[in-house]
Amino acid sequence: MKKIILSIDGMSCSACSSGLEKYLNKQDGIINAYVNLVLAQASIEYHDDLTLEDLNRFIQEAGYKSLGIYSEAKRKKKNQSKRLLVFFSILSILVLYISMAHMIGFPSLPFLDMMHYPIYYTLCLFFLTLFYLFYGIDIFKSGVKNFIHKTPNMDTLVTIGVGASFIYSLFGLIMVLSGNNEYVWHLYFESCCIVIYFIKLGRFIDINNKEKTKEAIQDLVTITPEFAMLKTDNGEKKVTIDEIKKGDLLLVKPGMKIAVDGVVANGETHIDESFITGESIPVKKKVGSKVIAGSFNVDGVIEYTAEAIGKDSTISEIVRLVVNATNTKAPIARVADKVSGLFVPGIMIIAFLTLFIYLLLGKGIDTSLTHFVTVLVVACPCALGLATPLAIVISEGVCAKHGILVKTSETLENAHKVDTIVFDKTGTLTYGNLSISKIYNYSTLTEKELLLLVSSLEYKSTHPIASAFKTDMKLYEVEHFKNLAGIGLFGVIGKKEYYVGNHKLFQKLEIENKYIREAEALGRDGNSIIYVIGQNQVLALIGVKDIIRDHATSVIQELKALKKEVIMLTGDNELTAKSIARELDIDEVISGVLPKEKATKVHELMKSGKNVMMVGDGINDAPSLAAANIGVSVSSGTDIATNSANVILMSDNLMNIVNLITISKKTIQNIKQNLFWAFFYNICMIPFAVGLFVTWGLEMNPMVAGLAMTLSSLTVMLNALRLKKIKLRRIKNVS
Repeated sequence: MKKIILSIDGMSCSACSSGLEKYLNKQDGIINAYVNLVLAQASIEYHDDLTLEDLNRFIQEAGYKSLGIYSEAKRKKKNQSKRLLVFFSILSILVLYISMAHMIGFPSLPFLDMMHYPIYYTLCLFFLTLFYLFYGIDIFKSGVKNFIHKTPNMDTLVTIGVGASFIYSLFGLIMVLSGNNEYVWHLYFESCCIVIYFIKLGRFIDINNKEKTKEAIQDLVTITPEFAMLKTDNGEKKVTIDEIKKGDLLLVKPGMKIAVDGVVANGETHIDESFITGESIPVKKKVGSKVIAGSFNVDGVIEYTAEAIGKDSTISEIVRLVVNATNTKAPIARVADKVSGLFVPGIMIIAFLTLFIYLLLGKGIDTSLTHFVTVLVVACPCALGLATPLAIVISEGVCAKHGILVKTSETLENAHKVDTIVFDKTGTLTYGNLSISKIYNYSTLTEKELLLLVSSLEYKSTHPIASAFKTDMKLYEVEHFKNLAGIGLFGVIGKKEYYVGNHKLFQKLEIENKYIREAEALGRDGNSIIYVIGQNQVLALIGVKDIIRDHATSVIQELKALKKEVIMLTGDNELTAKSIARELDIDEVISGVLPKEKATKVHELMKSGKNVMMVGDGINDAPSLAAANIGVSVSSGTDIATNSANVILMSDNLMNIVNLITISKKTIQNIKQNLFWAFFYNICMIPFAVGLFVTWGLEMNPMVAGLAMTLSSLTVMLNALRLKKIKLRRIKNVS
């Protein structure tokens, strides 16, 4: 199976995207296809026997054009479209003046007065209309192809409406040329022109507003510098990004940007990573620290080794995640798709019924055709099609800008629905910067020798507790090293077996724990307890203390204010866990659980009817993150590609959990508002277009219908763009 994202040209409404989606999903070899209207993309999963040419052909058969594989850096030039729009804007004023000047008392243009020069008047409007028909050729092609494929869209409605008006006006032209000047009053050339103009104007506004939704993605794409300083045997050399290879040593001075992901080899500095984490305070970097492409070097001079380049870089991974998220379908979007799929055929039925009823009532072809075309134009479902995807794309961009990576739009929609937030302790509610607070040494080893032994074992561990035992001393050689999940570590040093871990070691080794009193004393003081065992004897008891995040208490209070239940889930002993929970004002604690047991506990909470969000470090908590309704990983940028969570927080700012819930809630509110206005607009406008209020002097013609349709789409776009101004909570001095 393969997956590809293609850029699509020619889509204008939800009926277009849903029609193309249905057509693609019907084709042999395509497993699943999702079409994104706002980003103009098709995300396609397909079997290996299909080729890119096959996919492009399917898209062309459906009435659209494939622009090839989507490239984040690709930017379309709109200068030509803008110039054409300006030209036709001026031309539209001329068309309206020629056809309507006499109605408002303005003088007619020489030789174009409809009463004195009907042939010149008619021919002039006819030739001007040909310009507009050529201008709207893409609309007509799409409309006809979608009608043939039984997936009628907005273009189909316009094609039928404008086509009917033009054909009838063409008949009027022939009659005028034959000397029957009465038909000069039965021309609809100006309606054809203005309807096409307003549709093109609406699409131009639509494209510009859609581009605004992609700013966060585009900013990420262009954040990396074009050049870097490469360290060589002959000194420094300026090279392009493409020339950098993995393992190259690069130099960065104050005011320069990091060119590629890497690790600091020499020097110290402060790096501004706000573009990726959302936090404005520079982070200190020293030898061994990881740096991310695009981050800004504030003060020092460092040398760093290139690690991840091009598509493997953090930036590329973030862009891929954001793009993929917008190419997934939120549940609420499926409702709009179903409505759009029925809406266009329904409007066509209403329009034809209106035409036939007016003809049966003897209202004449002019009146009947006017109402027919007006219904088709005014009911175009542009606003309906933009309501959901536009809001989702904007919100995804807002999340990315603030260091919140949401992998699917479904997650974004459902985040505000969670009622229970489960936190891991170490590295999540605490900094994970552990330090040794107390040592009970029961061995013949000196304290230095004992710590060196433990450090040698912990050096091979990825658990946050290992950070408490970092040392510059030369470590012992460890053989047969094993990581005992949820228990501790095992290794052979100097032909002797040693274990380092928690109280579950006693159960595993089947020996008695004679040091419960000391362990309880350490636990009451908030320590994590490490037992050191050799030859089935307890050699030492070490208390390791963590520091609670400065803002963790504020986050818990905010979540409680939102009426969310907060639970701490940790592998630590009960005394230590409850000590930390008291400081954080967390009422419920589940302690002493293995990683696999954490996932079981999450499942139990979900089975009890709770909607659970699990927050952990992304690696040690992978099973429980995957088990929860929504998994949130507090992770560094380098972990993105391997992270199994639904949401990745690019900084240690837990307040972004509150922000995620806020964005989710505001997004759904915005979508519901958009859908309401889209439906409300059509419900209100169709009766006017049909002519139900003509008795009271309230009627609508095709030109007004075209303007109204454009304004409805603009209303939805402007409402969706308000999401960019969501007020989010920020915490100062986040590490």
